[in-house]
Amino acid sequence: MSRKNDRSVFKTKDGGWANKKNNAEKASSKHSTQKAAEDAARQMLKNQGGGELTTMGRAGKIRSKDTIAPGNDPNPPKDKEH
Repeated sequence: MSRKNDRSVFKTKDGGWANKKNNAEKASSKHSTQKAAEDAARQMLKNQGGGELTTMGRAGKIRSKDTIAPGNDPNPPKDKEH
């Protein structure tokens, strides 16, 4: 279930990358690189009180998920990715 502040980063039809709040109709921002879109989404989540960031790969599958503080991560990662 999507919470209020969750965001996704995904590839757009025009080849760019978008940062969008889940359940929103339009993207919050568009970028030329995935990294730039992720950075913008992270900053927005930090400013809005935290939440879950889901990054999709070029093929449209989930590449990574990260909980941005002060969000409450119910399953903290055991990996060192974030």
